[in-house]
Amino acid sequence: MIWILLLCGACTVRAGDSDSIAEAPDAKQSFGVFTNPQPVTIEGYSQDAMEPFISLDGNYLFFNNSNSLPQTNLYYATAVDETGLTFQFQGEIGGANAPGLNAVASMDVNDIFYFVSTRSYSQTFSTIYSGTFSSGSLSNVALVPGISKDKLGDVNFDQCISPDGSTLYFVDGVFNGGSVPQKASIAVAKRRGDQFVRLKNSAEIMRKINTHDLNYAPDISKSGLEFFWTRIDIVNSQPKPPPVIYTATRSSVGKPFGKPQKIAAITGFAEAPALSPDEKSLYYHLQVNGTFVIYRVTRP
Repeated sequence: MIWILLLCGACTVRAGDSDSIAEAPDAKQSFGVFTNPQPVTIEGYSQDAMEPFISLDGNYLFFNNSNSLPQTNLYYATAVDETGLTFQFQGEIGGANAPGLNAVASMDVNDIFYFVSTRSYSQTFSTIYSGTFSSGSLSNVALVPGISKDKLGDVNFDQCISPDGSTLYFVDGVFNGGSVPQKASIAVAKRRGDQFVRLKNSAEIMRKINTHDLNYAPDISKSGLEFFWTRIDIVNSQPKPPPVIYTATRSSVGKPFGKPQKIAAITGFAEAPALSPDEKSLYYHLQVNGTFVIYRVTRP
């Protein structure tokens, strides 16, 4: 989650062309229930740790420090063992950080790394970047085209790439001069060549996920059948924390997601779910005694 205040000149909205997600055969999936919350240790690191993401090989934990600081940076740590609970801090992700806010990592099977940065918002009205990750650094960092609505106050403040790199889930946030969005909904775009194109049926796919509340911090399974995100209820036109982490499933890629369910084992001020490579663990950040730390829950 990124609550940000952005000030810049106005621009015209560009309507997004779109495509539909290819249908996959119906699948009968049985998704296990997450239990047993456990803290994750990042050896050598003692600040806030937020927006976790585990690389598909399990070797890297990506995260950022507090997104309410004047400067928010992306960091990485390496796995110490196979438990998924202990990582060794390595430092900043080279090439990822610029003045302002840099946060919300995700990465596909081809090591294409996606993140959110406000570095050029006042010029481009765009915030989602990508680059190629290797040995702790990014190369070929550039804006991801086809996502921004090119409109002052509209901010894509969260994102997650599908593991195969074909589909981008991201948040359309609307800010009206404050640091908290008035609206936040999750949209879907499909890769077309070297850019992404918003799906024509994105709203229908996400219909049961996007309510009048704030919905953000998406994460998708390898199959595309299981989806995770965070929601903050809106009561009397005001956000009412704590946020809650939800999941929803579907029987086939391309179909709408079904009825949302809270992940009961996750309590407190928790956000930003992210599946482990084997999808038996779900990582997230949790506020503990005023500090954000990374936790996980597990399932059979």
